Amino acid sequence: MKSEKNLFDQQGIERVLIRAVNWLGDAVMTTPAIGAIRASFHSAHITLLATPLVAELFSPHDWIDEVMIYDKNGRHSGLAGRLKIARELRTKSFDMAILLQNAFDAALIAWLARIPIRMGYRTDCRGFLLTHGCPLSGETKWLHHVEYYLKMLENFAITVPKKRLFLVVTDEEERAMTLTLRDAGIAAGDFLIGINPGATYGAAKRWYPERFAAVADELRRQWGGKVVIVGSPAEKEIADEIAASMEGACLNLAGQTSVRELMALTKRCNFFITNDSGTMHIAAAFGVPMIAIFGPTDQTTTSPFSDQAVVVRQDVECAPCLLRECPTDHLCMVTVTVKEVVEKATKLRLRLEQRRDA
Repeated sequence: MKSEKNLFDQQGIERVLIRAVNWLGDAVMTTPAIGAIRASFHSAHITLLATPLVAELFSPHDWIDEVMIYDKNGRHSGLAGRLKIARELRTKSFDMAILLQNAFDAALIAWLARIPIRMGYRTDCRGFLLTHGCPLSGETKWLHHVEYYLKMLENFAITVPKKRLFLVVTDEEERAMTLTLRDAGIAAGDFLIGINPGATYGAAKRWYPERFAAVADELRRQWGGKVVIVGSPAEKEIADEIAASMEGACLNLAGQTSVRELMALTKRCNFFITNDSGTMHIAAAFGVPMIAIFGPTDQTTTSPFSDQAVVVRQDVECAPCLLRECPTDHLCMVTVTVKEVVEKATKLRLRLEQRRDA
């Protein structure tokens, strides 16, 4: 039987559509897969179809030629909206659609757009809409998300020599953030500790504001420098609690940055203390040293894909439960102490300094 890897001619592919996933963190973890697509179709025009939030993450990006927005809560809502985005895609004459998103909706739109090659996992009862479907085994489900997306592509001989997260901020964006920080009293040479206390998925993933504050105060005492709190508008209340609980001053920018500004701010940080969140993965993509605090989620599939990150978690019987809200005593987070986070941060920084000096 002929392998699915040989069912299309890569040399004949001139226009590729990539359907992005919908969560910021997951989107960051697809960047090695996007790199594999770019390496395999190096001369093709590659378009990313993404929700408005994820579109910001890739505008610009070195491996993407064009970003199209799929606003399923706005002008593309409902069946009429899906037909509309399909018509918009049809005008682009794509040769192939690679569906990183697993939803039925992604395959339906590619089919409605009459894209001749439609590739993705056979999930969500959408296999009949795919021309190149990849089976999803039980083992594959438990791969790290970076490996999960690459595994599907590998089934069709789309591979990458080096697996790395990759995001881009422009020189102009970096200069603008430098000015924002300077106006707040943070100089270009200051050691900057980033605190990321939010987690969009649910409250169960969030460590406690007073503990973040205590860690920030202790690391500043040990290391010097300044502290900045980052987060979305939904996380501003938590960020305000941390700022109020800290003994020293900090810059609280939670709820005051766009996705692009958040990227530039995160890249500027010299160290990061974070929950399991999308911003955690942004920090990993920029190689920011970090301590990532995990509770109800599974670090084997969503840990920072970085050799400069350390995961702090407690081996409690009920974790990982993957619940948004804890129905009991939140033991997975209660048992993560300030002392442990500070000690892990200190050891990580020392190890990285020794590596640089070696």
